[in-house]
Amino acid sequence: MHPSVLGGASLLIAWQLKDKHVLIVGGGDVASGRIESVLAADARVTIISPSSGLHPLAKQYIEGSYPITYHDRTFGGAEDLSGVDMVLTAIDDVSQSRTICALCRDLKIPVNVADIPDSCDFFFGSQIRDGPLQILVSTNGQSPKLANIIKRKIEKHLPEHAGNAIAAVGRLRTLLKERAPGVGGEVSKRRMKWMVDVCNSWDMEELAQLDEQTMKKLLDAGWENGTVPNPRDLGMRWKWPTNVSTAINTAVPALTFVAGAACASILLLSRLSRSR
Repeated sequence: MHPSVLGGASLLIAWQLKDKHVLIVGGGDVASGRIESVLAADARVTIISPSSGLHPLAKQYIEGSYPITYHDRTFGGAEDLSGVDMVLTAIDDVSQSRTICALCRDLKIPVNVADIPDSCDFFFGSQIRDGPLQILVSTNGQSPKLANIIKRKIEKHLPEHAGNAIAAVGRLRTLLKERAPGVGGEVSKRRMKWMVDVCNSWDMEELAQLDEQTMKKLLDAGWENGTVPNPRDLGMRWKWPTNVSTAINTAVPALTFVAGAACASILLLSRLSRSR
């Protein structure tokens, strides 16, 4: 029996834009969001938009210390696409947007045209980000609002400190590769299994608290002996999560007050009973 594949989906990938040249045509509200997204991906950005149509946020990006080249005009044609790796358009002119899309596809440049799904080679979605953690909720351009609602529901159930934990595990993985280099083969399989065992054995909060010194201890005591020590074995001291610390700091004064009131009541009742 052959496996079945449900079609109609997009390929969700983490597109690396570091030092790539992204052209954004438009400077309004939607364009401002596009600018933020590609700057966060360390792209080089060119913006083409009349200054009269600039959103305040877009203007702040242009005037800030970002790798942005700004042209105060409308799109000029194919010459504006020279040396460009990606094009994002967010303008009100549907005809002009479709013309830009056609030029990009002739030149094999990936393009996204806001609000025109059939002119998009890829879609933006609602994104959750916590440091290196990125989660994309996509509706394939059909309902951005529902994507945003679903995103908020997911955010509520994410573990605390997930981003810090991922960053720490990434650093531990790098140190392990330096200690046991090699691609493929038995060493690579052993590295992968050990990292999986660490992630399964340690809580998210414990992983988030890994520092360089503890990572070295973990590698010395664990990797070198084919085991996964627990945090207590390595001398880690548990740090209360912020919400727990807040709860304790709030509860202690309240409990102190209640205890004091109880003692005062007992003392008063004792005195009253003696006076009878």
